[in-house]
Amino acid sequence: MNDAFPGVSFFRKGYDPDLVDQFFEEARRAYEGGVPAERFSAEQVRQATFPLKRHGYRIDAVDAAMNRLEAAFVQRDRADHIAVNGESAWYERVADRATTLYPRLLRPRGERFAHPERGRGYDAEPVDDLLDRLADYFDDRAEITADEIRHAVFPARKGSRAYAEGAVDAYLGRAVEILLAVS
Repeated sequence: MNDAFPGVSFFRKGYDPDLVDQFFEEARRAYEGGVPAERFSAEQVRQATFPLKRHGYRIDAVDAAMNRLEAAFVQRDRADHIAVNGESAWYERVADRATTLYPRLLRPRGERFAHPERGRGYDAEPVDDLLDRLADYFDDRAEITADEIRHAVFPARKGSRAYAEGAVDAYLGRAVEILLAVS
């Protein structure tokens, strides 16, 4: 374990330092051009997970660094794309991705995602509230940030008043990607 991130006490659990250090080293090489973009991108950063280990790194510190790393990869991809194809091509690409989000926003509240087949999922009401704010953003009626979406927490619920977590997480991940791409 190096001093890249603060650690938790010996009796508490945090992210496995060896795996976090390895991930950030690979990310550094990728960002500097040592790893092909298709092997390491903002999406890989967003989907990365680390097991917990006693006396590991503080979760909040690593998560904050991961958010900054994801934004850096999006901005690098933006600069690379604009250098080759021009700024209008970048915004066209982002608009194409954003249009994949919009149809779900038009669905009625309570019907925007599948319900969990069994067990618990995310309470549909606060998920729909967040999606309404996202729709307002796309319609130029409100502001929303990637961090607001990243930090959204939804209570658990069962049955038809819940949404399956995986679909919601994937959708919100794409929304974060879009917001970072235009910031």
